[in-house]
Amino acid sequence: MAIPATAKNSTPRELIPAGNYVARCYKMVHIGTVNEEFQGKPIVKNLVRFSWELPTELRVYKEEKGEQPCSIDKEYTLSLADKANLRRDLKSWRGKDFTPIESENFDVIKLLGVACMLNIVHIPSKKDPTKVYENIASISPLPKGFECPKQINETFVFEHENYDQGKFDLLPQFITDKIKLSNEYKQRFGGVQIETHPSAVDAYESKTDDDDLAF
Repeated sequence: MAIPATAKNSTPRELIPAGNYVARCYKMVHIGTVNEEFQGKPIVKNLVRFSWELPTELRVYKEEKGEQPCSIDKEYTLSLADKANLRRDLKSWRGKDFTPIESENFDVIKLLGVACMLNIVHIPSKKDPTKVYENIASISPLPKGFECPKQINETFVFEHENYDQGKFDLLPQFITDKIKLSNEYKQRFGGVQIETHPSAVDAYESKTDDDDLAF
């Protein structure tokens, strides 16, 4: 008699259908300063990961919790440089670009609780074309007349400055593994730090206001 084990998932995860969705940002995880590679060259990035809930897309993940909103994540370098992905998406979300003063000092925590429209597309994996992933193609403000339902998930923030082991333990392993590679984590728990270049690890704190949006 044999009891074979397999690496394949018995039930593939159901993708969020491609399309436009009302969404609300509810989670922020500061990965920290990590060493990555771009076009074959090592670079240092200060990374943050955001999660949005889709309150109109409900599914039962655990019977005891009933229906819960689908969610989707996107990771960014903490930079508001002209060509940075974070600046591009926030410019679209706000409906206007940042002024020079705003771009020098912006607190990304202000994004939490803010509603938007997400355009979700399906992208084949570069490593395995048979696998398809969800991806946020664009973020925009809610159209006039649209309303986003009240937030369902509890707001969640993980940051190195106010490190919380309980919150760290709630994160998926692939995220905690990445956090453990960061300068901030190594400094806290005694590890070898990465050499950084000042221009590669910009973080932003904001003291600006906006009349139309919360950021």
